[in-house]
Amino acid sequence: MWERKQTVEALTRDREAGQAPVVLQLRPVLELTDEQLYGFSQLNRDLRIERNAEGELVIMPPTGGETGRRNAEITVQLGVWARSDGTGVIFDSSTGFHLPNGAVRSPDVAWVRRTQLASLSVEQRQQFTPLCPDFVIELRSNTDSLSLLQGKMQEYLDNGAQLCWLIDPEQRRVHVYRPGVSVEVMENPEAISGAPMLAGFSLDLRQVW
Repeated sequence: MWERKQTVEALTRDREAGQAPVVLQLRPVLELTDEQLYGFSQLNRDLRIERNAEGELVIMPPTGGETGRRNAEITVQLGVWARSDGTGVIFDSSTGFHLPNGAVRSPDVAWVRRTQLASLSVEQRQQFTPLCPDFVIELRSNTDSLSLLQGKMQEYLDNGAQLCWLIDPEQRRVHVYRPGVSVEVMENPEAISGAPMLAGFSLDLRQVW
């Protein structure tokens, strides 16, 4: 698990470097319900707002143009495959997922099996989606903390994700996370395959770098 002590230490280092998002501690003074957090997010659409497992709000500013371009390219490539494959649905970075550990996260790109979504009611689909995506992609911008992103990737695995990619364009590296195995780091790959879970999907990283 991503321990609170490690989180605080990472935030301290990154805040000193001018890279940390704004973290608001609410407990024990205030406890936001999911409905209140959703409403708060709707009032501040220009910000990307998450809640970690400790109940703290993590507020991130909009991304820059190059990160937005890269994220759009990744979303398009996965979307084309997902439409053809039909076994799952993709979600963009504006989607909040309520994980089993209580955190609300918004990965840059996510894919969820239709069998998972079928168990949700219409009401559950309208706000934060109460599940962990099967596949998650996080794209590191030039101001993102690597240590914090690595912690989030492990959090996704701990909550049920089966495959996670942390893409670092500046270093041209992809960190691949799977349950029960060590993290694989790929150096300057031209493409990365989602098999066997995402059979037939290969992300062309030449269009991302």
